[in-house]
Amino acid sequence: MITAETIEKIKETARIEEVVGDFVHLKKRGTSLIGNCPFHGEKTPSFHVSVSKGIYKCFGCGVAGDSVRFVMDHEKYSYPEALKYLANKYNIEVEETLESKENIELNSARESLYIVSQFAANFFEDQLWNSDDGKAIGLSYFKERGFREDIIKKFNLGYSPDVWDALTQEAIKNQHAEEYLEKTGLAIRNDKGKLYDRFRGRVMFPIHNFTGRVIGFGGRTLKTDKNVPKYVNSPESDIYHKSNVLYGLYHAKKAIRDQDNCYLVEGYADVLAVHQAYIENVVASSGTSLTIEQIKLISRFTQNVTILYDGDAAGIKASLRGLDMILEEGLNVKVVSFPDGDDPDSYMHKVGAGAFKTYIEEQRQDFILYKANILLAEAGKDPIKRAGIIRDIVESIAKIPDNIKASVFVRECSHLLEIEERVLLTELNAIKVAKSKKSAPAPRTSNPGHPDMPPDDLFAEEGPVQDPAIAVQQVSTDLLQEQEIIRLLLLFGHEMVNWEQIGEMHVGSFIIQNLGDVSFDNDLCKRIVDDYISQSEMGELPTFNYFLRHKDAEISNLAITLTTSPYQLSENWLQKHQIYVKDEAQNIKSAVLGGLYHLKKRKVDKMLTDLMNQMKEERDEVNLEALQGRYMQVKNIERVISKFLGSVIVK
Repeated sequence: MITAETIEKIKETARIEEVVGDFVHLKKRGTSLIGNCPFHGEKTPSFHVSVSKGIYKCFGCGVAGDSVRFVMDHEKYSYPEALKYLANKYNIEVEETLESKENIELNSARESLYIVSQFAANFFEDQLWNSDDGKAIGLSYFKERGFREDIIKKFNLGYSPDVWDALTQEAIKNQHAEEYLEKTGLAIRNDKGKLYDRFRGRVMFPIHNFTGRVIGFGGRTLKTDKNVPKYVNSPESDIYHKSNVLYGLYHAKKAIRDQDNCYLVEGYADVLAVHQAYIENVVASSGTSLTIEQIKLISRFTQNVTILYDGDAAGIKASLRGLDMILEEGLNVKVVSFPDGDDPDSYMHKVGAGAFKTYIEEQRQDFILYKANILLAEAGKDPIKRAGIIRDIVESIAKIPDNIKASVFVRECSHLLEIEERVLLTELNAIKVAKSKKSAPAPRTSNPGHPDMPPDDLFAEEGPVQDPAIAVQQVSTDLLQEQEIIRLLLLFGHEMVNWEQIGEMHVGSFIIQNLGDVSFDNDLCKRIVDDYISQSEMGELPTFNYFLRHKDAEISNLAITLTTSPYQLSENWLQKHQIYVKDEAQNIKSAVLGGLYHLKKRKVDKMLTDLMNQMKEERDEVNLEALQGRYMQVKNIERVISKFLGSVIVK
């Protein structure tokens, strides 16, 4: 178990913008940083990072937390694993105390997969540089392909001996369990129960996750036997899901952010070659078809993708069909194609790093126009084929969510396809209408066998039905007023009361004293108030950070939600409109008293409604008179509250 002192040091050192920035491309907006949320798909950024508070909050899906919570949620780490990750990032020594055997086993199961994968990577790399076969076969292969030693070492390339169980035996010798060798796919058990290596006689490409940990491998055979598959990849495991991984992203993420562009290639060697040309913002789909998850990975760092195509015409045409997915995600797509017979790897080694870099900068063009040119060249003068191509191009444009961007492409393609812009727009609108109809939910019929009959539950006897809009408004208003009190406690509870007739007192204590006659209906708000009171009674006035790091995740999330906002007043507001908007921190009295009285007004209104309903039903004159007296008392309280709220509004 990590000591409390170490945990505190880690949390104090870890800067939220640096931790999140390793995974999300953040841009400054006002006093916050924003980016596309890594926890749900979105095209418009709703993920906010507050540097001053050390928290993040997505106003799209609602996730929120601090640096530790972010690492836990993003990397699926346990609490100790997230702390150790941050400690390693900031070079903090982790002090631990002994913990139970059960907790150790629980926390170490997933960690063991990472450990055995790293052991395998070290083993393969050592074989490449230090064994006779590794140097003669593996290292020679990479050098013959033209790769420099610094690139080979940068990507931890290796060699697996052409022996049935070289890795397995070495791993067992070093106390690694057979169970984890199997779960990572490094070893396979045959029908007789004996383990043997999956990768044998291959050069090895370790695959890293976002944080640089080895999660899988790609192995290329050096044999010419056509019965031997050219590449063998790690199977799916608890730490490796190939549809969620881009080869080279760990080495490329900083450059992608800095260059605001991501080069996308097909294979491992292409990534190495582009790096050797001193272009680091490059990733590969590792030979698999591009997935939505991989596109979303890229979108966290940039909205600009440049595809580096092989020169093979058939391959280009096949790839065109899959790239519409990138357009649907709202990314800007450019394309560079190489001369027929070349791919990024071969072309870089043919012309050299400088000429390669110049070529991709000069040759890239927008995907839509590139696609149109490729297909038109294939169609020639055949009018039927040209009509089909025009429809194909318009379907691609229809996938672009930005209407302005789509209209620009319509205009460009109008000239290129030699067809009136009006015709293209008509076809574009028809495609969009058909798409919207297809995605629209089917109308509800509770009697599918007889669609003309009314729903089965239309005449269900449930007693008087309250207008749903009124019910929702009532619940929402009560909840908002209770949450407002929580917000004031979190933001200003530690401030001193500085208004008349009140002595030395914290705002938090003042609020709690004035809640004596109020009961909270919302369970979560009640738990926070109760916790606040409990801490205060022990002599500790809890701060926002106390609730931010609360062991109850619901409390932590609500604390962040109530103290953050997706909206900020522009710095130019005063200068442009000559309207001064007072910060509530400059008038805490008005904010606190207003919050308290609005909450009490809601409670009083509810009491008056309940009393009115009781009086309507009461038949005993004595009881009715008592209820009327109580009603008048509460009504007087309401007048006092309303009078105060009116004065607050005037001020």
